[in-house]
Amino acid sequence: MDKIAFLFPGQGSQKVGMGFDLYQEYDVVRELFDMAEEIARINLARLCFKGPMEDLTQTVNLQPALTVVNLSCLAAIQREGVEPDISAGHSLGEFSALFASEVVSAEDAFRLVIKRGELMHRESAKHLGTMHAVIGLSKDTIQSLVDEIQPDGSVSIANHNTEDQIVITGAHDPVQKVSSQAALQGAKVVPLKVSGAWHSDLMKGAEDEFKDFIFSLTFNEPKRTLLHNVTADSASNPQEIKSIMARHLCNPVKWYDSMQKLIEKQVNTIVEVGSGKVLTGLFKKIVPKDYPCRIFCVNNMKDLERCMHGMT
Repeated sequence: MDKIAFLFPGQGSQKVGMGFDLYQEYDVVRELFDMAEEIARINLARLCFKGPMEDLTQTVNLQPALTVVNLSCLAAIQREGVEPDISAGHSLGEFSALFASEVVSAEDAFRLVIKRGELMHRESAKHLGTMHAVIGLSKDTIQSLVDEIQPDGSVSIANHNTEDQIVITGAHDPVQKVSSQAALQGAKVVPLKVSGAWHSDLMKGAEDEFKDFIFSLTFNEPKRTLLHNVTADSASNPQEIKSIMARHLCNPVKWYDSMQKLIEKQVNTIVEVGSGKVLTGLFKKIVPKDYPCRIFCVNNMKDLERCMHGMT
């Protein structure tokens, strides 16, 4: 029997033109864009379909833009009668997963990411920072370098993506120092094109306000299993889910552990629902070679048809 996981991408998966053919094909997608534009007060259709990339990647625009595309891809696959047993989202994508698990309404998913974008933009302007991907060393090795160079929290691990792909985050100098030490140990270091030090203590100034906003909304018990970035585990109590999501801004994304959880649960169908193929690429690096699994991406009509054909 199939056990299906939907994975929702976050920042870094955007591209100009994303969602366009689904927008042309489905009334429900056009309705989602209309709703999101009304809440965000941004012309998301123009941004997603025509760019320019410089405007699309501004975090206040990107967060609702990627989310509306994620939910559009979800709506298209649901129209074909496919639902997930488990959902997870990488960083920003976790808010799409909240909706897929029916914890929040579509409207509140957009309100959450718009608020998140505004707060992150505000804090990144106050506290300049950066993020580097470090490839080739273990999480424990990176953590040792972080502890040695800057134990006060101005550099930390943001994402544990695969066994040896770690993203560090924080103030420019300490991030550079950790990267330099990692490079001396043979790691490949890639500075990321981001406008702030996401998932770091430099976002602390937004944490209480985001928590208050989360607790002002209605959260429901998940209808399907939802894996959280902060815990790499599921929760069923709506108040507990709110508390977990309130820690989302400053805590690391435990993506590697979350994907290990899918393997433990014997999920045999992985569908990346949204722009790009980042998450399926990460999963292929994590999953054992002999693990029986079908992997799909759904971000346009051709991918949707390929996915539906592959599932039958």
